[in-house]
Amino acid sequence: MTIRIDEEYLVSTLAQLVQINSTNPSLSPDGAGEAEIAAFVAGALRDLGLAVTAWELAPGRWNVVGRLAGSGHGRSRSLLLNAHLDTVGVTGMAEPFSGAVRDGRLYGRGSQDMKGSLAAMLAAAKALVQSGARLDGDVLVTAVADEEHSSIGADDLVAKGFRATAAIVTEPTDLAVCLAHRGFIWYGVETFGRAAHGSRYREGIDANMHMGRFLAELAQLEAELRARPSHPLVAVPSLHAATLHGGTEVSVYAAHCRLQIERRTVPGETVESATAELQGIIDRLSAADPTFRATVTPTFSRPPFAVNETAEIVQAVTQAATTRLGRKPDVIGQLFWTDAAIFAAAGMETMLIGPTGHGLHSAEEWVDLASVVDLAAILADTAVRYLNR
Repeated sequence: MTIRIDEEYLVSTLAQLVQINSTNPSLSPDGAGEAEIAAFVAGALRDLGLAVTAWELAPGRWNVVGRLAGSGHGRSRSLLLNAHLDTVGVTGMAEPFSGAVRDGRLYGRGSQDMKGSLAAMLAAAKALVQSGARLDGDVLVTAVADEEHSSIGADDLVAKGFRATAAIVTEPTDLAVCLAHRGFIWYGVETFGRAAHGSRYREGIDANMHMGRFLAELAQLEAELRARPSHPLVAVPSLHAATLHGGTEVSVYAAHCRLQIERRTVPGETVESATAELQGIIDRLSAADPTFRATVTPTFSRPPFAVNETAEIVQAVTQAATTRLGRKPDVIGQLFWTDAAIFAAAGMETMLIGPTGHGLHSAEEWVDLASVVDLAAILADTAVRYLNR
C-alpha cells in the first residue's frame, strides 16, 4: 500500500500556520498566544476525521490533541507525535508572518521552529487516513503551548493522561535522528554581610566581597566541568553566572548580594549532584572564614534526555528515514533542551527528528520545504512500522 504525502496541502497548511501570530506572551508583552493557531490546528485535524480534544490551560494558552484510532483501540502500542504552537518574538523581522516561498524555502517566524514540523504531522496524518493503512495502535497528533518559555503545555498534556508507548518530538534536526539533549538548572546564590556606613570598617561585612570569593571558586568549577569526559552526543556540562545584584549605595557596606546561575546538565547528572557541587564551594569558604555566609537554592530545572539507539521507536524512525532519504540518517545530540525530556520522564520511549532550515530565534527564519515533505513521509512510514510490529 502506497502512502503518499500531499505536498500541495502541506505547503499551503504551513503557509497558513506561519501567517498566524502565535508569539509567546511570556516572552513578548504583546505576544498573541496560541488560541488562534490552536483553533486552526483543531479544525485541520477534524477535517481529517481525527477525534480532537482542545483545551485552554491558561488564558490564551491552548493545547490540541488529535487521535487517529488504530484497530487496537489504544490497547497495544501507540505513537505520540509532537510539536509546539508558540514562537519566540519577532523583533527585527521585516515580514515575520509572510509565509512567502522562495527557492524551495518558506519564510517567516516559526517556519523552522516549529510550524514546519506541525505541517508535516498534519500531512502525515492526512496520508495515513487517505491510504487506509492498517494501524494496530493509535496515533496522537499533539500540538502544545509554551515550549519556548516553561513548557506548561507539555507538562499539562502529560498530566491529563495523554501518553503513548512512544513519542517523536519533531524539533528541527536537519533530518538527523536526535537521541539526547542537555538539561538545565537555575540557581539563586545569596551571600550575606552586615550593612554599615563606609567609614565603619570594623562593623561592616561586605556581601559583595563574599560573592566575589564565591565567583572565583565558581570559575574553577566551570573549568573542571569542561575538563570532564565528554558525553558522546552532548559534550560536557557547563555553567555561567547570569545576573548579579548587590548593595544599595556607594557609602554602605552591602548586606546582601544575589547571583543567578544557569547550570547545563548532561545525561546522568541530577539536581542533587549539581547542587552538591555548589554547596561544596559554600562549605569550603565558610570553613575558612566564619563571617562568610551564603545559601544556594535551585529555582527551576529540567532534566537531560537520552534514549538508546536500540529502542524500537529509534529503529523504526531510522528505517523509515533510510528508506526515504536513500541513506542512513545521522545520529546527533542537541545542546539545548526540548519537551522530549517531559515525555521520556512520563515513561514514553522518546526521540527527535525534524526538518532542515535556518534562523531559529533570529531576524530571518526559513525552512527547507523538501525536508518538511521528507519529514511527513518519515512520520507516516514510522507509524506503520512501529504500530504494526
